[in-house]
Amino acid sequence: MFTKEKTIALVAHDNRKKDLVEWSEFNVNTLLNYNLICTGTTGTLIETALKSKLGAKKDLLKITKLKSGPLGGDQQMGSLIAGGKIDYLIFLWDPMEPQPHDVDVKALWRIASVYNIPTAINRASADFIISSPLMDSDYHPIVKNFSEYLNRVVDL
Repeated sequence: MFTKEKTIALVAHDNRKKDLVEWSEFNVNTLLNYNLICTGTTGTLIETALKSKLGAKKDLLKITKLKSGPLGGDQQMGSLIAGGKIDYLIFLWDPMEPQPHDVDVKALWRIASVYNIPTAINRASADFIISSPLMDSDYHPIVKNFSEYLNRVVDL
């Protein structure tokens, strides 16, 4: 059993929200062991679906909803990752539909990569993350030391 209560971030583009809700319903009992942080609309859909499925156990659900992704939720999520508050990122994205906030999405993926956060971009990779034995361990991803970058000399 792990010692720190871990947090899973859940995000989905509009055409993938149904997939993420279905995935969350399928994994509802596992997700009860984690704090969930979602962008706005996705979080509302997941919360409604899971509370309905949980019935009397609905108060065990730990979910925090941020702003909608295009309205700053992606950036809020990135800030939480940089602050060490998120352990896993499940972001079901739609590769076939252009997104008006594509730069925010790329910034979120970039910060997840910088901090070496396990990230799923589709249901298959989400299944692999949620079923990994490392989920319930005291696993800490190795984060690259950026001190050389931070201490570089910048000419003015």
